[in-house]
Amino acid sequence: MQMSTSGVEISTGNWGTTRRGETAHLIKLVSPHLIAHVSDYGCIVQSLLVRDPSGNWLDVALGFDTLAEYEASSPYFGATVGRVANRIAGAKFELDGVTHRLAETPDAVPSMRHLHGGPDGFDKRVWNTKILPRGLEFTLVSPDGDQGYPGELTATCRILIEDTTLRFEFEAETSAPTHVNLCHHGYFNLAGHGVGTTAGHELILHAERFLPVDAALIPTGDLAPVEGTCFDFRQGRTLSWPIEPNHGQLQLTRGHDHTWVLGGEPGALHHAATLTSPEGTAMQVHTTEPGIQYYDGNSLMPGLVGKGGAIYQPHQGICLETQHFPDSPNQPDFPSTRLNPGERYSSITEYRFS
Repeated sequence: MQMSTSGVEISTGNWGTTRRGETAHLIKLVSPHLIAHVSDYGCIVQSLLVRDPSGNWLDVALGFDTLAEYEASSPYFGATVGRVANRIAGAKFELDGVTHRLAETPDAVPSMRHLHGGPDGFDKRVWNTKILPRGLEFTLVSPDGDQGYPGELTATCRILIEDTTLRFEFEAETSAPTHVNLCHHGYFNLAGHGVGTTAGHELILHAERFLPVDAALIPTGDLAPVEGTCFDFRQGRTLSWPIEPNHGQLQLTRGHDHTWVLGGEPGALHHAATLTSPEGTAMQVHTTEPGIQYYDGNSLMPGLVGKGGAIYQPHQGICLETQHFPDSPNQPDFPSTRLNPGERYSSITEYRFS
């Protein structure tokens, strides 16, 4: 056990051996307001305990008990995804006149063949770990050509606790022009990860526009107004299912699984979303990113066994993924995900609990 001067206790334990033969660890961060278990495998937040309105500890993050379960069947529970989060059309992009073909998942449906950095993305790697006063710093070197991406990329993920805030700091540098878009892919249920669906939660998204998608779930390039649609969360919506199944976009995605366009000054932290449970536990999301993907968990496998034997089902947890827009490498009108040598990619997201 290590106690830092910031009041965060940090302890490390062996979590098993990966299929590659690497040792993975589960690291416990304890503060008066938050307790997190974080792994160097995929920078996964395996559990996140917050204080409920009565002051009791409550685990609000979906996940598994064992490393083997994450390797076998995880839908990116709590992981850091990259090099490029979300989908890239046709699993390819052109950069400086050169077409780069990206790794694809065999037998996957077209919209899933290159997702979250590829079938062997950053969520499936063991990162190097450094203990910091308030948390952890993970680093990963992704070689040139990794999953089809050009350039050797050195990525950094810091996971820090500040009072009631879980903070993610992402950075990256490259040896050649490439694309990068790192993201935390947590599934949240503020009533507790094992108690049922997130029905009854209220969600606010501070966004006036969203990105419609085509049949392959790739953004069309339009920035559509949310006004007058089921995509308008500006005043808050109470989550329930099914949701307006006659809406064309929801017929494509079988629920909300879209990116909302955030305002605010580029590079500055801005308030993107607030999620509140029926019992009153609240989480604010603040980010420097231009978009937030709200995924309502509709594709979670019914009967999936999670932590402590909890039986998960569709909508058990929701994702609020702060990121650049999907398919940005192929859409020049979107904020760019290009990173050049000598530049530093930087992104910050905070999950603030009350």
